Amino acid sequence: MNPILDAVREGRTDLIPGLLKPLTAPERRDLLARLADLRREIRGWDWSHWQERDRIRSGLLVAGAGCHTGAAAAAAWIGAPDLRDGRQPPTGLLLDLLADRDPGWLGDLAHRLADRTATAEADYPLIRELVGLAGCPVPTTDAFVHGWVRSIFTMDRARTTHSPLSIVLRQDPYARDLVPLLFVTAESPEALHWCSDPTAPNHWPSELAALAQEGIVERRVLVDGCVARLARGGRQNQLKFFLAMLERLALTPAEERERTADWIAMAADAPSPLAGHAQQVLARLSEAGELPVQRLAQMSRAVLRRPEKKLVRAQLVLLGQALRRDPAARQALLPAVADAFGHEDTALQERALGLLVRHLRPGDRDLRRELAVQADALSPVHRRAAAELLGSAAGTCEEPAYEEVLPPAPVRRRLGAEPPTLAETVDLVAACVTSGERTAAAFESALDGLVRRAHHDRAALAEALRPALGGRWWRPEGGRPVDPEQLSGLELMAAAVLGRVRAHDLRPERGLRADGCRPDCVHAALSAVTASRLAEAAYRLLTDPLPFLLATPTWETGSLEPEELVVRLTAYRRLGAEPAPADFAQALLRVRRDPGTAPAAAALGTPEGDRLAAWLTGAGEPPAVLRRVTDPLLDPDPQAGRLRWDRPPAAARQIVLETGERCVVRQEFPAAFRRLGLAFTETGRSCSRTCGGGLIQQAVLPEDRETQAAWLLPEVTAGATARERGGGAPLPRLAELGGPAGPALHLAVATGLGSGHAEDRRAAVDALLLLAARGELDAPRAGRDLAELLGLGTVKPSRLAEAARTAAATGAYATTWAVLAEALAPLLAAATAARGTGELLAVAADCVERCGARGPVPAGLAEAAARTGSSQLVTQARRLRAALAAAP
Repeated sequence: MNPILDAVREGRTDLIPGLLKPLTAPERRDLLARLADLRREIRGWDWSHWQERDRIRSGLLVAGAGCHTGAAAAAAWIGAPDLRDGRQPPTGLLLDLLADRDPGWLGDLAHRLADRTATAEADYPLIRELVGLAGCPVPTTDAFVHGWVRSIFTMDRARTTHSPLSIVLRQDPYARDLVPLLFVTAESPEALHWCSDPTAPNHWPSELAALAQEGIVERRVLVDGCVARLARGGRQNQLKFFLAMLERLALTPAEERERTADWIAMAADAPSPLAGHAQQVLARLSEAGELPVQRLAQMSRAVLRRPEKKLVRAQLVLLGQALRRDPAARQALLPAVADAFGHEDTALQERALGLLVRHLRPGDRDLRRELAVQADALSPVHRRAAAELLGSAAGTCEEPAYEEVLPPAPVRRRLGAEPPTLAETVDLVAACVTSGERTAAAFESALDGLVRRAHHDRAALAEALRPALGGRWWRPEGGRPVDPEQLSGLELMAAAVLGRVRAHDLRPERGLRADGCRPDCVHAALSAVTASRLAEAAYRLLTDPLPFLLATPTWETGSLEPEELVVRLTAYRRLGAEPAPADFAQALLRVRRDPGTAPAAAALGTPEGDRLAAWLTGAGEPPAVLRRVTDPLLDPDPQAGRLRWDRPPAAARQIVLETGERCVVRQEFPAAFRRLGLAFTETGRSCSRTCGGGLIQQAVLPEDRETQAAWLLPEVTAGATARERGGGAPLPRLAELGGPAGPALHLAVATGLGSGHAEDRRAAVDALLLLAARGELDAPRAGRDLAELLGLGTVKPSRLAEAARTAAATGAYATTWAVLAEALAPLLAAATAARGTGELLAVAADCVERCGARGPVPAGLAEAAARTGSSQLVTQARRLRAALAAAP
């Protein structure tokens, strides 16, 4: 055996440099080939050999690096992921082995290692030493700069004397070259942000500013780098470093003036803290007369369009000061002031209008005409004030007749009228299996296509499917039968078509595992239905093929028209086909319950026809949804010994919904369906939101929005009380389904309006507007639900205000007010105003002003408006009272 290979296999890496140095170039080439063979060998080992693999890797890396004669090959070997496993290379051993190489070769190796983005940061100690040995310029790649910063921080922390960062930087020979690169890397080094205390000895901004003051690093380089990096934008936590750096540099007025364009760009588009800093710089320049009027107008237009109230308020103050200093500037600045007319905060609209009142002159006719056009963006009450101010020029300020704008109701789309062709079926199956297509329409079309094509010509279908599914782990091309438990979704059907599963393993009495985080969660119950349908279809395909499926939806939502189901049952009777129990059960759950079709169903004279007729005339009605308020921590479990929903601890009391037992489903449906007939407290709520199956699961009960809303409510409530993400996402799709839009759906949507994450609130707004567009929204009911949720603390006023503002901004002011009118009473009656109440009143007042709503004044509004003071709550309560009083 070779002693070097023995040392590698035994993990005695420390012996390798001494054994390798005496070798000649031909001997090293021969050894390299054997090392490459060993590398290929350990790549093929499974996880059970992980300890042996780890023992070999380090020695293999060192020995291979020493055998390579080319810098490129050596760098590729040292940086190879399979030899590193995320670890740093043995720097000392590599340097011992490579130190006698030509300096040019070492420099080439150093730069090639620095070019390897994945490993250069970890390889920084090795690269640094190689640069020192070669005497070459230091690399400038991003990863190398990141490694330098991390090493500086590590060196500082490792010193027993706790030397400050300033000493470490002054002793580093590469600081002058690498500090300027901190501002040009794609992502700033993480170590720069590890210390944010300016009084700490390792605060980078303070120490870099000190280096500039001493001339070690050029000040202009730091200033230009900071400004350019801030103007480029990025994550807010990264920009904090460069903003702190800029503040420590304390720019002179000349330096600030030189970069006016950058400050304007930051004020317009940067994150709020950075925009505020740029605004302050520009305010100083304006006060010193260093900011031309046109530049001030330019930046004002951008800032006044931002949503942050603090920035807009400060900009209006800045404009007021500029107008007082130079009244002639009003021709350029007042049109910029008018950009605040479209701000959502009417108090800021009023401030902007006040600037016009103070600075317009009687002879400014052209200016008045220009401002009158922009006044259309004002709220109605301020629009009338603008009309009085602008006089005859404000002809466009007349209030138009209000017209409610709702999004168009979604048009239901039918699944293909014609069954998919063979090629279309194969494409659909491949999309669902290989690319994760998860829409109900695609899944159902693919499933029905497989059943139809297998009944017509299974051999042709198998021949077309085999190449489309090539590469799947279960080997579509053939082999030993696969356990159906290991296949999910349409892969099970495809495997049946290809003969890769046995009918014996698909027997109905065996049952297959369904997806779900727990066996008692509603998601598992829904998944069990889909799993049973797939297993049944695959079993029938291998024993008694079905001509087509009864449960294939008519519409993409999953709903099935009763007339179409009657036609399919008629075809089954004509063909002498026996309906599959799970397929027919799913068809019943999907069919639109129209009693008018019951006679045609009964006339079929088959057991399925009789069941369909009974289902359409009352047997299919879901149980009522019961509602109660419970304390998650103190309320005793009414089902002792049963698992319950893991409720979030944030809310002391909350609304829960419960459904009764669905006896027909429990008694007449296949076993996999019977869990859907359990009372909701029995199906359990002990599940994680992430176990949901999305659109395919929603399509199991497409004509029962109420039951699905009751099941969804715990997730939506968790999004409002515990800030869990994604609970509100299913609401728009749920609103599109069939069945009554009753109290459960309204409560789920109302709860979603108070979700902790903006995307979930937007989804709830979409659901609310969709119901309104379809004429199914009971706005007073939703408002009363919100009133109760606000009283319980489940929904916070500030979040509801944001959601209501989003809904109103679409043009649905009357709808939004109809909901809020019933929701405000508990907030107005509270002894201590909840945070966000004033903001919610502002949205309500804006809705009333725009739509001219009539109706009673919400309870407590008069008392709130009569309070003393000028808080937002009192101001907006007065405004809402006045708007309701002024409504026609």
